Amino acid sequence: MEPEEEPGGAAVREVYEEAGVKGKLGRLLGVFEQNQDRKHRTYVYILTVTETLEDWEDSVNIGRKREWFKIEDAIKVLQCHKPVHAEYLEKLKLGCSPTNGNSVVPTLPDDNSTLYMTSSQTPGKPSTVR
Repeated sequence: MEPEEEPGGAAVREVYEEAGVKGKLGRLLGVFEQNQDRKHRTYVYILTVTETLEDWEDSVNIGRKREWFKIEDAIKVLQCHKPVHAEYLEKLKLGCSPTNGNSVVPTLPDDNSTLYMTSSQTPGKPSTVR
C-alpha cells in the first residue's frame, strides 16, 4: 500500500496495474497475517470485473500475463509456488474464517467461481492472486 492508502483502494489499484483489470470492489473476505513480526497482512476482497484491458503497463513493460482459473485449479498451481496463498483459497472455499476468528467469511458459490492470477516472465509461477 502507498502511504495514506486504504487497503481497498490499494487492491483496486494493484489489480489494474498488475492484471489490467478494472472492477467494482466488493466485500472484504478476510485479512491474513503472513508474518506477525513484520506485521505483513494480506487483505482479500471480492472484485466484480467491469473491464479487461487488452494491453496494460505491466504487460507491455515486463511481459506480465493475465490468466483465469477455477478455484480448484488455482489452488493446485499455488500449492507448488505460493503455498500460503493456496491456504487462503482453501479456507475461503471451506467457508472458514481465515482470520483469528474475529470475522465471518461467506461460503463461496457452488459454481466454482473464477479468480485471476498473474505471472510475470516465468510461466506457471504466479506472482499475484486476486
